[in-house]
Amino acid sequence: MTLELTGLSTGYGRTTVVHGVDLTVPDGGLTAVLGHNGAGKTTLLRAVLGLLPARAGTVRLAGTDVTGWPPHRRVRRGIAYVPQGQQSFGQLTARENLQVVADAYGAAGRRRTDEALNLFPALGPLLGRQAGLLSGGQRQQLAIARALVTGPRLLVLDEPTEGIQPNVVREIYDAITDLSSGGELSVLLVEQHIGYAVEHAGEYLVMTSGRITHRAPGGAAAVHDAREAMAL
Repeated sequence: MTLELTGLSTGYGRTTVVHGVDLTVPDGGLTAVLGHNGAGKTTLLRAVLGLLPARAGTVRLAGTDVTGWPPHRRVRRGIAYVPQGQQSFGQLTARENLQVVADAYGAAGRRRTDEALNLFPALGPLLGRQAGLLSGGQRQQLAIARALVTGPRLLVLDEPTEGIQPNVVREIYDAITDLSSGGELSVLLVEQHIGYAVEHAGEYLVMTSGRITHRAPGGAAAVHDAREAMAL
């Protein structure tokens, strides 16, 4: 599902945090937004999700203007969101974390649960363990798997590799790439981990003080330029 932001501005109270952002995530594509803490990345995602109103500009999903839509309508349109912090229901088992979502979708939910577990095979042996006892990387895999059970067409990820060991980071990015390369799922990724994000993105953007200051095609050859752009 294509996401198009045109001249999008948003913020809190009297303060505008995001200024005139243009961004596109194509069907089956992965677009990465990079930036240091405080750059406005999470605020941008909140406007995409409808958690913050747009002060200017438009948000379009699959060609439909959803700028005035509340979050639940955007979710029904096909957005799934994985916020920062490896969030899970800590007192529930990993299986119950998935089941609480899958039950709402019947047979399709059970099928998508199996598909998500195939993407993250390390979760299989841990399904009976309380989610609060999993490692940070395992909880993040669980959070992404739970989002996929909803059958999204656009997956929004906010720093999915923050504080996670490198071998699990690679597993997460391999899974994200598999999802987007199938052509049916688009991914909007906010990240500070430049290497993996740029390597896997079709396009990456650098955000500074709420504005896009650099954009370029992604790929392994683009990582050096992205690091230089982040250093400016």
